[in-house]
Amino acid sequence: MRLLTALLSLTLLGAPGALAAKKSAEERFQLYHTKALSSSPVKLGDSAYRELTSTPRDYTVAVLLTAMDPRFGCQLCREFQPEWELLARSWTNGDKKGESRTVFGTLDFTDGRDVFMSLGLQTAPVLMLFPPTVGPHATVSSDPIRYDFTSGAQAAEQVHAWVARHLPDRPHPPIKRPINWMRWISTFVVLSGGLTASYVAWPYVLPVIQSRTVWAAVTLISILLFTSGHMFNHIRNVPYVAGDGRGGISYFANGFQNQYGLETQIVAAMYGVLALSGISLAIKVPRMSDPKAQGVVLLAWGGILFVVYSLLLSIFRQKNPGYPFSLPPFM
Repeated sequence: MRLLTALLSLTLLGAPGALAAKKSAEERFQLYHTKALSSSPVKLGDSAYRELTSTPRDYTVAVLLTAMDPRFGCQLCREFQPEWELLARSWTNGDKKGESRTVFGTLDFTDGRDVFMSLGLQTAPVLMLFPPTVGPHATVSSDPIRYDFTSGAQAAEQVHAWVARHLPDRPHPPIKRPINWMRWISTFVVLSGGLTASYVAWPYVLPVIQSRTVWAAVTLISILLFTSGHMFNHIRNVPYVAGDGRGGISYFANGFQNQYGLETQIVAAMYGVLALSGISLAIKVPRMSDPKAQGVVLLAWGGILFVVYSLLLSIFRQKNPGYPFSLPPFM
């Protein structure tokens, strides 16, 4: 009697393992697909991982081996986890009938140390895709396909394309990202604030926009910047100044195809003085009512124009000795 009881106890203790070992591929798929419908990706342990990926199988398994515990310091794991959950959730919700025959699972290091050790994994995350070994979608090799994370964390759409590429002739449910209500609200608030500020400030801004003086100043400054070589400096990344070889500083580069940053500023200032002189002589001086004052201003602006232009020509001659033009006093 005691022997019979002992045998019965051993039989009952071994029954769950025996029944689990006898599960067919279809039973395993239905079991884990049902779990995925309630919570995807399916959280796995050592035994569940081995059961889900065991052969023969007529379904595909995508398993992320990760290490989310802060003790491991896996920043890439934490960055990719939300994208992985979005992919698994979107795929499962779009394939509730299991027509793609695909199960998504996650195995954390704290729950699957034996699996990590058996696979010889030293880093995480690792994404593995187990293809079917039997059935209409069976592949020649039963070895899992590993996803490459060398370029950092990937978006759910990138991993989705990778999974879909290895699942031909099957449904590929698309990614459905949740609506970012905070972003929409923030955008609405910013736009509303901008429109309100524009409406209030418009009576003050309109006269400035319509001002001929403002447009003339902006146009003149732009012309001075571009004619003095401002864009050339940005394109060539020229130095601001350079040494002259004798312990001093050279402000002007030799040759018409070379220049320094400070040289551009000096030439722009000279162009500005010349432009101001020309504008004053053409507009301001003719409007003066006092003949004596008009004559003094005419001589002053004319002298400034002559001297500055002479200096500009001397700079051209310094950059290129073959330049033929010059004016006193800078010959």
